[in-house]
Amino acid sequence: MAPSTPSDSETSPDLLVEIVETLEVHGVPSDSYQLHDAIDVEALDRLLASSAGDVEVRFTVEEVQLVVTQDSVDVPLDEPAGSPNQ
Repeated sequence: MAPSTPSDSETSPDLLVEIVETLEVHGVPSDSYQLHDAIDVEALDRLLASSAGDVEVRFTVEEVQLVVTQDSVDVPLDEPAGSPNQ
């Protein structure tokens, strides 16, 4: 039987909170976007939890690129936060 996952629609509240907090630190208020339009956090959580190796998922929310791994949610240093490359 599969291990039990957190209830809140099977999404780790820690991952969701960490994504939102990272965006806020980089100037993106939580009321300016719909996270589900950028990423399926539930599927991302399952992918990270089920991976035996290193997994890195990149996606962009309001022009801020995020890099999510099993250990962290980060904004790459080589790409300025909130600055589109146009």
